[in-house]
Amino acid sequence: MYKYFFRPFNLVPLVLCILWLLPYQAAGEEKALKDVRAAILAGTWYPGTPDALARTVQGYLSDARTPSPDGMLKAIIVPHAGYRYSGGVAAYAYRLLQGSRFTRVILIGPSHRVAFRGVSVNLQSAYKTPLGTVPVDRETGRKLLDTGPNIRWLRKAHALEHSLEIQLPFLQTVLQDFQIVPIVMGEQDMKTCSDLADTLIQVLGDSPETLVLASTDLSHFHNYEQAKDLDLKFIEQVQRFDPEGLLKDLLSGKCEACGAGPVITTLLTARKLGADNAVILKYANSGDVTGDHTRVVGYFSAALVTGK
Repeated sequence: MYKYFFRPFNLVPLVLCILWLLPYQAAGEEKALKDVRAAILAGTWYPGTPDALARTVQGYLSDARTPSPDGMLKAIIVPHAGYRYSGGVAAYAYRLLQGSRFTRVILIGPSHRVAFRGVSVNLQSAYKTPLGTVPVDRETGRKLLDTGPNIRWLRKAHALEHSLEIQLPFLQTVLQDFQIVPIVMGEQDMKTCSDLADTLIQVLGDSPETLVLASTDLSHFHNYEQAKDLDLKFIEQVQRFDPEGLLKDLLSGKCEACGAGPVITTLLTARKLGADNAVILKYANSGDVTGDHTRVVGYFSAALVTGK
């Protein structure tokens, strides 16, 4: 009886079935490759045409003059407001990437619009901006999903999230061939941060071609002096390279940040990669741009490097 099923002529229907399904498989692969996350901020938070966007980014980079810190760069912390408000601050960190070796950037930002538990890694094929498309490192993304606790792909968490997209035109300007791993945090408690940091180390190891990026703004809608007091406390804990102390100050209300979780995760990850020095590159708030000091938002940029 079993010999019957292995007779050669009985393979014909199977082969025909496979050939019949191949166009559907190819169509599925083509659809996956076209699953690009569209730009939602172009024309509002940053310029919507390639020429205007390129000029704007280059202008910010030209104005940001800072010496490269000693040691190996492992991570950066940058703001995520509209370019008018925070582009000049972000440029201080991005200028350090010009001519660098990085081919993969782990983008970690907070979820502003969708509440969910844990962490979401986007597995769409690419992100689009007026400067072109940025491919997503889906292989690494899937490894994170398979390895880490409470990590998943929740498409809606990324659809309208601005904290990662706003970074891309800068990255497209200062880096050459690179991929991104877009991560949005729905929860920002220490366990979620620690689990994500451990997972990143387990999956990535100590790759010199990988940069970790934390996206955050600081205090929101205080007057100018109150904002500076809150923001400088946050910055002091980053400068001390003290994620535990930072969380303590956040919980006690001594400082504020919408992306505190991404910053804590990045500090933990960078520390495991040998970084022990946080170089504060620039601080400002929206009042420095608009002149309105009644309700401001704080921004800063920093570099996490090895060796003091």
